[in-house]
Amino acid sequence: MTAFNVPRTFSGLAILAAVFALSLTTIRPAGAASEPEQLVDKSRLTIEALLGDPEMPELKKYLATAKGVLIFPQLVKGGFIIGGEGGSGVFLVKGKDGSWSPPAFYTLAAGSIGLQIGGQVSQVVLTVMNDGAVDAVLNSQFKLGADASVAVGPIGGGIEASTTTNLGLDVYAFSKNQGLFGGGALEGAAIIKRETWNGEYYGGQPTPRDIVIGRKVSNPKAAALRAALPR
Repeated sequence: MTAFNVPRTFSGLAILAAVFALSLTTIRPAGAASEPEQLVDKSRLTIEALLGDPEMPELKKYLATAKGVLIFPQLVKGGFIIGGEGGSGVFLVKGKDGSWSPPAFYTLAAGSIGLQIGGQVSQVVLTVMNDGAVDAVLNSQFKLGADASVAVGPIGGGIEASTTTNLGLDVYAFSKNQGLFGGGALEGAAIIKRETWNGEYYGGQPTPRDIVIGRKVSNPKAAALRAALPR
């Protein structure tokens, strides 16, 4: 488990995210699923895999009390960016009735901040534990705090999620590969909105807040992902 500050500042890591996204651009055959559609399906597979992992029993409990969740099916460290890591993911928010919203699309981009994975790929889930942290994700492009304490999931017994309004302990990271995100590896990582993918998946120009709070748009292809998350 990793606990993060969520300051409202943002840096040039947006450029890193753009380069990462462009590097993954491919020509899609006619009739094939779009990149956002593929990401939603991969996010479902990721959450199912981590929830079913016997070494990660605490994830379900954290999701049950979380206000939101960020799912990154593939965080990659690639040689095409010096010291850079990144990956696309989805953000969902839990409603008052316990149901999960449609997904909004985001990118995680990290510079030279401690990930030493040599081209490895990892599945990562970030649980967002209170409304203040949800607003931070929605209102601005931000960096996970450099001063945050770090502990890698799976979580040990007796550790409880924070539900205070202090953003110091309100985002927790679970990784399929234990130890991958130790040593403060995600400190300084930027979480960046993918506006074009939101438009491609839903049509129009919905904002992340329109999608996850207002629920003004929907896509039936996200139903399986929403159902896979514990209420």
